[in-house]
Amino acid sequence: MKLLVGLGNPGSAYDSTRHNVGFDVLERLARRAGSPGRRARFQGEVAQVSLRGCPVLLVWPLTWMNLSGSCVVAARDFYKIDSSDVLVICDDFNLRSGTIRMRPGGSAGGQNGLADVLRRLGTSDVPRLRIGIGPVPPGWKSADYVLGKLSRDEREALEPVLERAADAAEEWVSVGIQSAMNRYN
Repeated sequence: MKLLVGLGNPGSAYDSTRHNVGFDVLERLARRAGSPGRRARFQGEVAQVSLRGCPVLLVWPLTWMNLSGSCVVAARDFYKIDSSDVLVICDDFNLRSGTIRMRPGGSAGGQNGLADVLRRLGTSDVPRLRIGIGPVPPGWKSADYVLGKLSRDEREALEPVLERAADAAEEWVSVGIQSAMNRYN
């Protein structure tokens, strides 16, 4: 089984914000898989699905972005999943909007939710799929920018990027990190 984690913040106040693109990608994957719905588990919500014939647990941590690691560790440990079989999907304001970047490991790069996941898992060798939402406009604080609602034009421009990110996640599930990086980075 693979574990796909979308990072975001819980509650309707954070819907359609830049910081919740990880949640948005999981929503697409759940729809593609015909998921019957989510259930509360591990301080989050989960949906067990099949993507390209592979069993996958989709995980939406509801612990707030910067505390996502506790949910991820609980799910990983319960299902006895290796950290290399966990894919964290998150926003990145250091990447140009419209860009996606998949890596097998490395630093959190300033993404606090990812940093918490890596710290709690005890390794930086955790695959991640970053979705570019940047750059932060001049005069904006990064926190205000990532928590800001997307305009209608931004949302329309982001839709194909989120679809492509969902495609990349499916490729990772079925074929692996190298193939997904070669095809989608």
